[in-house]
Amino acid sequence: MRLILAVVLLLVPVCLSAQEKAGKANPFAAPKNLKILTGDTPDQLRTTMRAFTAALGQQCVFCHVQGDFASDDNPKKETARMMLMMARDINSKFPDGKRHVSCYTCHRGMTEPAMEPPAAPAQ
Repeated sequence: MRLILAVVLLLVPVCLSAQEKAGKANPFAAPKNLKILTGDTPDQLRTTMRAFTAALGQQCVFCHVQGDFASDDNPKKETARMMLMMARDINSKFPDGKRHVSCYTCHRGMTEPAMEPPAAPAQ
C-alpha cells in the first residue's frame, strides 16, 4: 500500500510536467470554476489536488475532464465537492481547529472506502 502511494506521489508531478511540455494549459495557472477551494492559491490548489490523487489512488481525469479541468461534465467532480463539504463539516466540529479527517481517512488509496475491516488471515 505504501509503495502504491509513493508511486502515485512520484507520478503526479511527472504527469503535470508532461502536460505542460505538450503545450496543454496548466490547470493550476489560473484556476477556474472553483466552488469549494475558492481561497486557495495555485500552489495550495496543486498540493490539495495531489493529496486527492493519493487518497483515491487515481489520476486527475478520474474527476476532471481531460484538457478542461474547469468543466463540470464529469459527475464525480460534484461528488468530490460534496465529500469536501462533508470533511469540512466534520473538522469544524472539533474545538481545537485542527484538521482531523481528510479524503485519505476513509479512502486509503481506493475510490470506494472500505465499509468493514479486511478479513483476518486464514490460520
